[in-house]
Amino acid sequence: MASNARLDHRNPLVFDTHELGRRPGALQRLTREIDAPGDLGIQGVVEVPEGAPMELGLRLESVMEGVLVTGTARATAKGECVRCLEPVELELEADFQELFSYPDADDRGRVIAEPGDDAEDDEDRLFIEDGLIDLEPVLRDAVVLALPMQPVCQEDCPGLCSECGARLADDPDHHHDAVDIRWAALQGLAGTMSDGEKDEMSGAEAGVDEKQEK
Repeated sequence: MASNARLDHRNPLVFDTHELGRRPGALQRLTREIDAPGDLGIQGVVEVPEGAPMELGLRLESVMEGVLVTGTARATAKGECVRCLEPVELELEADFQELFSYPDADDRGRVIAEPGDDAEDDEDRLFIEDGLIDLEPVLRDAVVLALPMQPVCQEDCPGLCSECGARLADDPDHHHDAVDIRWAALQGLAGTMSDGEKDEMSGAEAGVDEKQEK
């Protein structure tokens, strides 16, 4: 996507392509360790924490249309198990490939007089700006695709007890005695009858006491 803001070469995710020139076939390999930017992942589910160390391995190749960037990002993502709610750490490896186009060339590498005439095409393309490319949007998309939508602490995590919320992995024998709802109703009726019988017995005992007093 084209951007009106000038890129800052001090940004660790901004790369200089001047060394490649416009020589198709020219290659540049780079490795860089950076602090992860904010909101890198699926917020509230699993993400690479802001400031966490991230390693980038990149291959920049000059082609007719621009610069083709192929790379891998490695980092540790953190989240919460969707079954038992325990903290989860995942080793992330996200691969990506993206073409950054020259602003004055079409998709076949031909120079055009007025770049940006086709707004729809420009919206889907990333451009080289003053010889610089911004890798952040590409990295964000790659990380989101590489992260699990439903992270778990282990594949066979049994989750939580539906009755008391206990973590079942900590107590494999955890269970609650199930009561048949039909028996539960009879037990309630028995309890009511028992209360009535107690009242009758109390009344009878009171009558006996009165007779004895007379």
